[in-house]
Amino acid sequence: MPKHTIGQGESIPSLAAESGFFSDTIWNHPENAKLKDLRKDMNVLLAGDEVFIPEKELKEESGATEQKHRFKRKGEPHKLKLILMAMGKPRANEEYVLDIDGRLIKGKTDASGKIEQTIPGKARSGTLILRGGKEKHALNIGNLDPLDEVSGVQQRLNNLGFSCGTEDGKLNEALSQALAKFQAKHDLPVTGQNDDAVKAKLKEFYP
Repeated sequence: MPKHTIGQGESIPSLAAESGFFSDTIWNHPENAKLKDLRKDMNVLLAGDEVFIPEKELKEESGATEQKHRFKRKGEPHKLKLILMAMGKPRANEEYVLDIDGRLIKGKTDASGKIEQTIPGKARSGTLILRGGKEKHALNIGNLDPLDEVSGVQQRLNNLGFSCGTEDGKLNEALSQALAKFQAKHDLPVTGQNDDAVKAKLKEFYP
């Protein structure tokens, strides 16, 4: 099978679900070693990345004839992780409902405002419902670009309320101003630069 070019919102888990593989089978394939070394996280790829998807292999199981045999298909859990904040503070112990493809998942954030729920690998969108339905947020699952990309930094800053405008992957004045505000807020050296300290702090919000 030829290499697949990643589209916006695709990830290894979503490709695995569509092609009938386990995520690790694709991610750990020798043909994907360079991609794995570059991106580090199978859930966060960049549109345009190329992924090798191997051909399926037929597996045979022996069994007595004229008898019924039951086979159990192994599932593959995937996690959706979010951290809810308000005015810079965690929204701790807050009840929520996740609507993922019509499946409603109820839960409560932990002390750090974190949500961690198992979802289908092919899920691409959903809705986070808070305050008994008074607050709703659309979720684009798998749409986050890698943190090593400028567009990934822009996405995370915008999501955290540090507006830097269009997420076009360009280093510009709007991004520099947003970076400076983020640095000042989190007691980092205020340089307005997309440096390692900024990325390390952003990773705390997007583990």
